[in-house]
Formats: sequence, C-alpha cells, structure tokens
Amino acid sequence: MEEKKLDLNSIIGFVLIFGILIWIMYQNQPSEKEIAAEKAKKELVAKQEAQAKADKAKTASLPAAAVTPGDTVQLAQLQKTLGGFAYSATLPSAKEAFTTIENEKLRLKIANKGGYIVEATLKEFERLKKGSGQLVELIKNNNSNLNLQLLTTDNRTLNSKDLYFEPTLEKIGADQVLSMRLKAGANEFLEYKYILKPNDYLVGFDIRSQGLNRVLNSAKPVDLQWDLKTYRNEKSVAYENRYAQVDFKYEESKYNNVSSHGQGKEETPTKVSYVAFKQHFFTTILSTEKPFETSKLQSDDLVKDEKIDTVFTKQFRANLPLAFSNGEIDYKMSLYMGPADYKTLKAYDKNFEKIIPLGWGIFGWINKWIFIPLFGFLSSTIGLSLGIAIIIFTIIIKLAMSPITYKSFLSQAKMKVLRPDIAELGEKFKKDPMKKQQETMKLYNKAGVNPMAGCIPALIQLPFMYASFQFFPAAFELRQKSFLWADDLSSFDSVVKLPFTIPMYGDHISLFPILAAIAIFFYMKMTSGDQQMAAPQQEGMPDMAKMMKIMIYVSPLMMLIFFNNYGSGLSLYNFISNLITIGIMFVIKNYIVDSDKIHAQIQENKQREPKKPSKFQQRLQEVMEQQEAAKAQNKKK
Repeated sequence: MEEKKLDLNSIIGFVLIFGILIWIMYQNQPSEKEIAAEKAKKELVAKQEAQAKADKAKTASLPAAAVTPGDTVQLAQLQKTLGGFAYSATLPSAKEAFTTIENEKLRLKIANKGGYIVEATLKEFERLKKGSGQLVELIKNNNSNLNLQLLTTDNRTLNSKDLYFEPTLEKIGADQVLSMRLKAGANEFLEYKYILKPNDYLVGFDIRSQGLNRVLNSAKPVDLQWDLKTYRNEKSVAYENRYAQVDFKYEESKYNNVSSHGQGKEETPTKVSYVAFKQHFFTTILSTEKPFETSKLQSDDLVKDEKIDTVFTKQFRANLPLAFSNGEIDYKMSLYMGPADYKTLKAYDKNFEKIIPLGWGIFGWINKWIFIPLFGFLSSTIGLSLGIAIIIFTIIIKLAMSPITYKSFLSQAKMKVLRPDIAELGEKFKKDPMKKQQETMKLYNKAGVNPMAGCIPALIQLPFMYASFQFFPAAFELRQKSFLWADDLSSFDSVVKLPFTIPMYGDHISLFPILAAIAIFFYMKMTSGDQQMAAPQQEGMPDMAKMMKIMIYVSPLMMLIFFNNYGSGLSLYNFISNLITIGIMFVIKNYIVDSDKIHAQIQENKQREPKKPSKFQQRLQEVMEQQEAAKAQNKKK
C-alpha cells in the first residue's frame, strides 16, 4: 500500500495555522504610530509635571525659616495661598523632615511634607537575584504619591502632598503609632495615622478629620489620589511585567483587574473594598472597612523595549473619593506592602489572596485545593529543596492521573483492533458516506467500543495541564531558589547568552525548555503511530495521520519558542511530566494492555446481541437519518 504524502492543501493549511500563531503573538504590539503617540503623550505629561512643580514652588507654603510663630503679618500672607491651613506652615514641623518606623519585615519612611510614605523597604527580600545586596524597595525616589485634593470653603483647591504635617510618634504596647496631622488650628486637623505591628506586612492606615467643618467644603467628597510607578525587581523585566496589574474587590464579593497589558487601561468599579497595585511577586494593597462608593483605576505599560525600559514596569493610578460623614472624614484603612504569596495573603482573612492569578473555574479550584496544599506540604512541611519538590510533586500528579492515561490507551487499542473492519466498511460504502457513518456506529455498538472513550480521559487531563501554567508563575516559593544550573526557578534558566536577539525566542538559550521539547518529541513519536492506527480517516474530515506527523515537530518547536523566557520551574515540571508519561505509556503498552486479549474480547462481543445504544448514540443516529432523508429529498428535486 502506498504511503500517503502531504498534498499542497495540507501544507498550505499548516502554513496558515503557523501564520495565525505568529499573528496572535504580535497583534497586541503597538505600531510605530502608536509608539510615537505614546512618546508625545509622555513628553506632554513630563512638561505638565515640570510646570506643576514650578507652580507649586510659587504657591505652596513658604519656607519654615521665613515664618515666625505668632507673627500675625506672616500668617495673613500665608492665608492668601493656604487659607485655613496657613497655620500648618507656622509650625516647627513645616520643613523637609522624615520619620522612620520599622519592624522585622518592613521599614517605612514618612515625610512631613504630604504626610505620606516616601520609602517602603522589604527587609527580607533582594531584588534581581539572590546575593545582589539590593533590598526590594516598593517606594523610593518619588515613584509614589498619596494626595488628598482638598476643596475649601473659601473656594480654594489645595493638595495635601504640598502641605506640611506635624508628626507624633508613640508606642502603644508593641505597636508603633505615627500620627501625621495637617493642622488648621490647635485642635483642627486632617490626620493620617500609621500603625505598625511587630513582624507584620500590614500597616494600619486611618484618615480622619477633626473640626474642619469651617475649612473644608463637605458638599463634595475629597479625592484620594494614589499612584505608584513600579520598580523592576526580577531577572526578566518582560516576564515580571506580564504579571503586573491593578486588582480590586468591589460590591462586597466581586473581583476583577485592570488589564496587565496595553496603554491607558481604565476601570470604574463601585463600592470598592480594596485596590492592589500588584507586581509579579510583590504587591501594595490599600483596603478599607468602609467601601469607596466610586473609583477610577488606571494601568499603563511602561515597557516598550525590554532592552531599554529596564527600570520600571507599570504606572498605576487610583482615584478614590472619600465621603464626608457629619461634616468630617473618617476612614479606617490598611496598607499591605509585602510578597504576593498566596498563603501569606490568605492569612489576613481579607480575601487578599484573590489577587493571585490561579485561573478561573475548575483551573483555580485545582490550584487552590490540590496544587497549593500538595506543593506547600512538599516544600515547607517536609522541607525539600524546591527543585526536588517540583519533581516529587510532578510524580504524584502523574501517578494520580495514570488510571486516566490507561483508559485512554485502552480505548486506542480497541479502536486499533477495529480499524480493519472500519476500513472494510469504508470501501463497501465509499459512495455513500452517510450509510458508512451509520454502519460504523452499529459496528462500535456491536463490538462494545465507545469511540469517545479515548477523548474523555484526555479532556480530563487538560484542566490539570492548564492549572500548572497558572500555578508555577504565581508560586512565590520559587523566587530566587536554585536547582542544578538554574539560579532562579521563577525565571528562565539561561545557559548561553546570545550576541543577538531571535524574534519570539530571545537573546539567550534556556536548557529546561530544550529538555522538555526533547521529551515531548519522543512521547509524541511513541504514541503517534497508535493514535493514527486507532483513528481511521473519515470522509470529509482532515487526515489525522498527516496532522500527527506535523504535530510531532510543531509541538517541540512551540515548547522551545514560548518557554525560553518562562520560569524554569514550569519547564522543569513539563520535562519531568513528559518523562513520566513516557514511562507510564511504556509500562501500559508492554506489560498491562494485551492486544490479543482485546482482539478476542471484541470478536466475542461482536457475536453477542448488540447493546442498547446510549441516548447520545440514538440522537446521533437520528441526526444522520434526517440528513440522509434530506439528501434523498434534494435528489428528487
């Protein structure tokens, strides 16, 4: 029998499929026109910021040295620009000074001017790589602002970030409590209160006013403007940027995010309980006991070229109006500044863990109830190294799935036995495809073979495969943990640095994706023959044998391209997973499934009375009969 060869139509089809994949990869990349427009936009914003700084220098507060406490003339001059808050500029605290509070995990530096955090350092984590000596700093060098836009009763608009707060630091038990007050009088003030507990990432953050009825216009809410320009902290800026986004909880139990890709993405949720400026492995979360009635949340991508844009990843902005209650502001809030680690976030019982992208539906369920507990047990409870934990984790998952693999292979073996009979029907009814389909279904029913039995086990395994694609990039435990040649399992395992960049592939060669690609190749080579034999060609359907021959080479190639820049932990998982699957298939094929027994059983089944067809088979038979009747009717016309 002559071997089938690829025809021109098949080649064109596969070229089109590959072209579509390339198009999908590049469809979201900005055009030169969009890049130019974005550059012009940034220049305009920079110009506006420079102008705002110049205006602020002219209209903000006078230098503290020029103010003498009790000087009524100077106070009158200050009132012309600061209104009721002129009093704050006469205090000794009206100067460029800072207060630092810290515990075992966190160090915060709060400025008198603006009263907000100007430095936030995580004391237990290093940026870029282990041993870099650079601690992770979520806030530094003016990359973040927290501002209240104050509308006064004398029609002024003041920004709290330009005004001076008076600090008071005290210890209440083991807690450090820092009160920052923007004063309009001795007992009239706007207060930020920071409460730092020992050994904690969560900082109490309350905003309240006292006696400001005559100063602030309470007809409209006060806009809380919070922004953060996120610093790069990981080895790959592009990979880190992929998982940076604004997450939020709203309307009591709903969760969403502002897209992690693109420019000027914006959401306007209502009744917001928290807003998270999430980076890949770290996050800053502002939560409130009394929800914000309205909000405007924005995200801008700052990485256009990962060789040039290497300092920042995203620009996040949040506008959160604070409502007045009896003429005053009173919001009890908190700020979380720490690792985006599922277990750490879940421990706060505020649903913070929802910001971890574990996947929707069944994928998230698998991660939440199977992958996270199992991997946590192996890595934390038993104390295995992370690389060994991944290997054992993979072995357990694959062994648990082995009965499904067995069912799938058994179905293929049965279909392989029936292939000569199906081929005979094909030859007998080659001029009547509908009759061929009907007789084939009868043969399946008589032999006791379900043609869908091989697909269902494969479909059951798909959610676990997809869940792993969500789990490993989100696993904080892998960050800066080494295994073999990989110095960071949360990033790519580069073994060769290329002097050039290959489009879609990168400027380096990662070894684990190569090993995974080789394993996929041999697995598909091992199983493709059985799959081709098990799946006879149907009239009008694609030639699966040809497709499988192509996929043997396409699948490893896709692994090489797409995983070269992914975390090496995921590539290690895929490598071990395919090795184990090859081993399981070898054992099943050679020591468990007996083709001769299967053939004998099917022949025995064919001698018996056929089983009553299932509802699905009955419905399929009815559909085919209807199509046959319609076809006959058309011929008469």
